[in-house]
Amino acid sequence: MKIEAKLSEMGLVLPEPIKIPEGLVLPFSFVRVRGNRAYISGHGAQNADGSLATPFGKLGADITIEQGYEAAKLTALSILGSLKHELGDLDRVTAWLRLFGMVNCTPDFDKQPAVINGCSDLIIALYGADIGAHSRSAVGMSSLPFGMTVEIEGEVEID
Repeated sequence: MKIEAKLSEMGLVLPEPIKIPEGLVLPFSFVRVRGNRAYISGHGAQNADGSLATPFGKLGADITIEQGYEAAKLTALSILGSLKHELGDLDRVTAWLRLFGMVNCTPDFDKQPAVINGCSDLIIALYGADIGAHSRSAVGMSSLPFGMTVEIEGEVEID
């Protein structure tokens, strides 16, 4: 349980499973394990109780890069929470392979990589440069579900 110990040392906690808004049906798995891969559906920032975290809105309008970075960091915790729920142990991750970061932003906003760094930086801090290194895209979107600031999906190799 090295990863969970690092999270604790950093003063970070994994959120409870997401609280889905009433009336919404999500007919997919947040993490799908197939062979030695875990495919991670798009996640947003969550509070510790599982609710969606604020702020909501667009980078380049109502949200600063710093706020977006923090939302991406909370999204990394959301992803880790789902992996923990599915795998039972975050130390089963042997390689972070890919992250795809989507940023809710205005058409002229071009700092998506700086926002998604919030997720990448936390993953590398927890897993180290070897296991935590990953390929990544960071793109702008005209909107995201529920007005979320960021949504991130990914893929990891597991033992």
